[in-house]
Amino acid sequence: MLSKKTKYGLKALAYLALHEENAPIQIQEIAEAENISRKFLESILLTLKKNGFLGSKKGKGGGYYMIRPASEIPMTAIMRVLEGPIAMVPCVSLNYYETCDDCPDEATCSVHHLMIQVRDSALDVYRNNTLADIIRITVPE
Repeated sequence: MLSKKTKYGLKALAYLALHEENAPIQIQEIAEAENISRKFLESILLTLKKNGFLGSKKGKGGGYYMIRPASEIPMTAIMRVLEGPIAMVPCVSLNYYETCDDCPDEATCSVHHLMIQVRDSALDVYRNNTLADIIRITVPE
């Protein structure tokens, strides 16, 4: 299940990406527009800033803004920063691999094989979508 942190992070990034002029947008505006707790949103935006998705400006007229075009931000990057490993179990993770404590042999583990398929399916979707792809449905053509 997608965490609220990730869901709200995606909503905030989409909101910021729709404002292509890259003028800083205050946290309060994003929080109100997307119905997100301001305090929780502050934490999420700080994480996104630390990981190179956003810039910020302090003071009057300050706020957060996109530092890269939405079309250059793959969903895999966002998901890994906000959600953590894409794999549901550590024994199939590409970036965070660990053996499972309760599994004597991955090669014969039915759960392992199923989770590889789940991971690969999720990766296929994330790799083939960018932030620009998820905001297309909100922008009339």
